[in-house]
Amino acid sequence: MGTTMKEILGLHGPAIGVRLLTTDEPVPGAVPATGHRYCQALMRARHGDHVVVNASTITCPAAARAFGFRPLPPPLESGKGLVGFGITSEEAVGRTMFGQMPVLEPGSIRQIDVFPLDQAESVPDLVVVEDEVERLMWIVLAYMHATGGQRVPSSTAVLQATCVDSTIIPFLKHRLNYGLGCYGCRDATDIGPNETVVGFPASFLPVIVEHLEYLNKRALPHSREKHAFFALKKALVDEHSCGSV
Repeated sequence: MGTTMKEILGLHGPAIGVRLLTTDEPVPGAVPATGHRYCQALMRARHGDHVVVNASTITCPAAARAFGFRPLPPPLESGKGLVGFGITSEEAVGRTMFGQMPVLEPGSIRQIDVFPLDQAESVPDLVVVEDEVERLMWIVLAYMHATGGQRVPSSTAVLQATCVDSTIIPFLKHRLNYGLGCYGCRDATDIGPNETVVGFPASFLPVIVEHLEYLNKRALPHSREKHAFFALKKALVDEHSCGSV
């Protein structure tokens, strides 16, 4: 299914499988992502690596709190950290942003298994996809079909785009979530300025891929061929030509 999704959408890299593990048992085939942020572990998986992150190897303090690995450092909890980064000019705003951050209970997971979905040897809990916005749009549309056409809500603080927005919220709320990226992942990874990230529970993967195959029969290629745009462009050229005469 990961291969099919990649081929239909033309993804630049594989979708990413994520498992939230409750034990410290070694993960076959995975290497420790020592000194990595979670978003950097996703980046490595997008480039074909199979890695594991845990409390001792993760370096991003916000992600460490989000996954229940460590408490939030006082500068971030107070809001001073976001003022120092130049993200917000008021500590109270930063305090609220972190105070409303969805998190896992401390100690509820022990490690995070991150791997290319098209090379998966285990069924993931979640699927995370980083790519250009247009490609992710079709995933959201396929998800809407899976949920009976219901509009898709999204929650973000433009912080923790990969750890919270695309992993923890889908896990806790059992729904797709998307955002526009964040300060951290855009600084720490190779995600492009025209790319963002979406995450959803892996239980939705079969129906999403099934509907992507349906969309690929007509709607997706038709939209990408821009028929309506080129018709307008031709009409404007014709109008201009007639006016010149």
